[in-house]
Amino acid sequence: MTTANKLRVGVLVSGRGSNLQAIIDAGESGKLDAAVVLVVSDVADAYALERARTHGIPPRFVDPKAHTSRETFDGALISVLTEHQVELICLAGYMRILTPAFINHFHHRIMNIHPALLPSFPGLHVQGKGLQHGVKFSGCTVHFADERVDTGPIIIQAVVPVFDDDTEQTLAARILKYEHQIYPRAIQLYAEGRLEVKGRRVFCLGNEADRAVREGWGYIHP
Repeated sequence: MTTANKLRVGVLVSGRGSNLQAIIDAGESGKLDAAVVLVVSDVADAYALERARTHGIPPRFVDPKAHTSRETFDGALISVLTEHQVELICLAGYMRILTPAFINHFHHRIMNIHPALLPSFPGLHVQGKGLQHGVKFSGCTVHFADERVDTGPIIIQAVVPVFDDDTEQTLAARILKYEHQIYPRAIQLYAEGRLEVKGRRVFCLGNEADRAVREGWGYIHP
């Protein structure tokens, strides 16, 4: 499949962009029927923009200080994403809350990755919260974004164990390995037209559940 025929993905970032890199690598290795065609950041010196440059992907900085409201800022994002004919938006460490207008403009075309098993522990500092609650398993979730924080329909999850001697850093590192697996997988399922949203549930068409990936302590579904 040529780049011209692939799903056009735009990635919104605020930081170093390790999930962005995983998506780029999956696309370049032929594992995705999708290509990142634009990377947009709200932080001028985000390392993720350098990752984009390295791979020949247009990097764009949209300055929040140049806009008088969240609505006008998101309007600028909509314009640049539309300009590049983006079909699917992936949030990868993007630290701004999207407005309802943005969510509605790209209804069920915005994915987010979260380092916990939603609906448990939305928001920030989730590994610390999990350890404080004494959870025995944690993981990560890819979901469609909606108007609230980390509450949209769940697409795919991976489960990892929590060990007695875990710190926030060791648990986050264990989870991150699976983030890099499930985000490209969710994008591929979307590119294949196999995701169907019914209410709050996302169904994977086909027999993917029968071929769920099991690796070590991790379990990815679908």
